[in-house]
Amino acid sequence: MSDEEHHFESSDAGASKTYPQQAGNIRKGGHIVIKARPCKVVEVSTSKTGKHGHAKCHFVAIDIFTAKKLEDIVPSSHNCDVPHVNRIDYQLIDISEDGFVSLLTDSGGTKDDLKLPTDDSLSALMKSGFEEGKDVVVSVMSSMGEEQICAVKEVGGGK
Repeated sequence: MSDEEHHFESSDAGASKTYPQQAGNIRKGGHIVIKARPCKVVEVSTSKTGKHGHAKCHFVAIDIFTAKKLEDIVPSSHNCDVPHVNRIDYQLIDISEDGFVSLLTDSGGTKDDLKLPTDDSLSALMKSGFEEGKDVVVSVMSSMGEEQICAVKEVGGGK
């Protein structure tokens, strides 16, 4: 036995950011990892097997955070990585001058590490609802260690 102390640094629960799924079973509207980015599949086409080969699946997908279009071709019998995608609603508490938002979690705590969305219409809707004193609920999509505000709803109320 050695006298060395092992020190492991880990900030997550050890859960995988993705899970494997056979390419032939991934459908339009599902999710897939292309070029290490979580994407939503918008088109799937399957080519027939060649003389010696496998059937291939051609995926056209859109990055769920940057909205960039990505494509990939995978043999249908091979496994693809599918990201775990979560969507959680939070109530907006505050918008700071530096562009960060303060959100109320279900447990009553605050979440202060998200910026205003890059989508100008979402940002404008959040700011106008907040300034008018309405209850604003934002949907936060998280996948593969990234989080982004993807939708905004006004719940009514007001001063």
